[in-house]
Amino acid sequence: MADHNDLGSLGEELAVRHLHEKGYQILATNWRFGKDEIDIIAETPDYLVIVEVKTRQTFAFGEPEVFVNQAKQRFLVRAAQAYLEKNNVEKETRFDIVSIVINNTSRKINHIEDAFYPVL
Repeated sequence: MADHNDLGSLGEELAVRHLHEKGYQILATNWRFGKDEIDIIAETPDYLVIVEVKTRQTFAFGEPEVFVNQAKQRFLVRAAQAYLEKNNVEKETRFDIVSIVINNTSRKINHIEDAFYPVL
């Protein structure tokens, strides 16, 4: 597996642990709909939470969350809609980003709730 895949997997594991510690129930990880993928699907008492995880080793190109562009948001919304329909979910849905920078000297996790809203 390529190093960036290892880093991504580590980031997703850290994000799952972080969300779990905050009281989220993890429903699925790496849920696929065609070519689209949702990194984490979680639940709080009030929301179904669709989570995109972005992991980097450095801030050299900015915060990791800036890489969740409009195209990626559209893919997430499309996959979320499929998940909602397939599982007959009627709970309010929220889109979060967990941004992680991890390297040999530090680890920073930034959980951004309501990171973006689906465009209709």
